Amino acid sequence: MNLREFIGESTEYDKKQAVEMEKPKSWLKSVSAFANTAGGMLIFGVTDDEQVIGLEDIKSAPEYVSQMVKECISPFPQIVMQLYTVEDGKDILMVRVLAGTDTPYYYTADGVIEAYIRIGNESVLADSMELKRLVLRGNHSLDDALISPYDYEDYSLRKLCERYKAWTGNSMTEKR
Repeated sequence: MNLREFIGESTEYDKKQAVEMEKPKSWLKSVSAFANTAGGMLIFGVTDDEQVIGLEDIKSAPEYVSQMVKECISPFPQIVMQLYTVEDGKDILMVRVLAGTDTPYYYTADGVIEAYIRIGNESVLADSMELKRLVLRGNHSLDDALISPYDYEDYSLRKLCERYKAWTGNSMTEKR
């Protein structure tokens, strides 16, 4: 595993110094964001300034991460965890979150229900428009495939021409 490939943080990966147990939202919102966008990876045991510090308890960290994802993210996203021993025998945990098909993936703890998306190197709260897109994507619907609430019979070029003449007093002419 060559951690030098992962410079800084990006849309595709987020580095965390530790598996924060007191405030798991700090990394769970990234899980939600990765699942709601193009997927991504959390790298635990590396500081923001690229220093590999490793995790103290590499055996319990994956269990805790798995448990928190099951308890706090709904629906459950698909994750793949890998343990590595790197520089100077330090252990890191890499959690790959696959792009989800059942969006939106919500963070559901601390009395809130929030969906996050990844923008650049940040996990940000999805706004109302993005949330609508996530719901449509999760329902496997596209904007142009939605059924219109209007009757087709109520709309035609002939009716448009009649309304135009009523509004303006002019007739619409066909130009080629």
